Amino acid sequence: MIVALPAAGAAPSRELRVFAASSLAGAFGDIAQRYEKAHSGFVVRLNLAGSQQLAAQIEQGAPADLFASADLRWMSYLAERSLVDSTSPTFARNRLVVIVPRTNPARISRLQDLARSGVKLVMGAATVPVGRYGREMLSCVSRQPGFAADFATKALRNIVSEEENVKSVVSKVQLGEADAGVVYRSDVTGAVARYVRTFEIPDSANVLAEYPIAVLRAAAERDAARDFIELVLSAEGQAILEQRGLMRAAGRAP
Repeated sequence: MIVALPAAGAAPSRELRVFAASSLAGAFGDIAQRYEKAHSGFVVRLNLAGSQQLAAQIEQGAPADLFASADLRWMSYLAERSLVDSTSPTFARNRLVVIVPRTNPARISRLQDLARSGVKLVMGAATVPVGRYGREMLSCVSRQPGFAADFATKALRNIVSEEENVKSVVSKVQLGEADAGVVYRSDVTGAVARYVRTFEIPDSANVLAEYPIAVLRAAAERDAARDFIELVLSAEGQAILEQRGLMRAAGRAP
């Protein structure tokens, strides 16, 4: 194996290890580039996966400096074990949408069709934030006018695959391996939109995902991690999140 060595006289790079929910891939990729430009000598290493997977890795001792979760549950899980700092501000929110393949083989034309017999639905597992949010959304939709009271029950029976992160849900639908999937609005990027159709969920039944962020108690680069969080919370960071389809955290002005 060939290992690249720094040029003679060059200062070695310092790593900032960011564990972030997979739905933050685009936004945190952009923010990481801004951070590196403003902090010479630092390289941001992004570890992107389902929030529950990242929490498990941190609990098992994986080296990390900060954690950005797609829900409060897994941040609280680590806080209860004294693995993250007590300060964990919410920095973004996200909406749920339903996507179907562009060819729409199941002929889905409205949300009610998710409960139709034979429809192949893919969702995040119940332990995954997007899976938990999705199940809560289906329950809320069941109480909306025009939906049967057993809508959620029937839709959940149609699940053919439970994924460990939202990107896998997107991939299954995009490749036509499922008739429909519940994902975040931010995951329907320009590239993805070429292959799927999107169905909006009524605001009265939708569930807003909340994203908290915190420094790890065992962080090797605590000051750098705080600087990264400051960038995420800044007007510049919030604008990047919006450009990537997420919503500003409540109370954060443009």
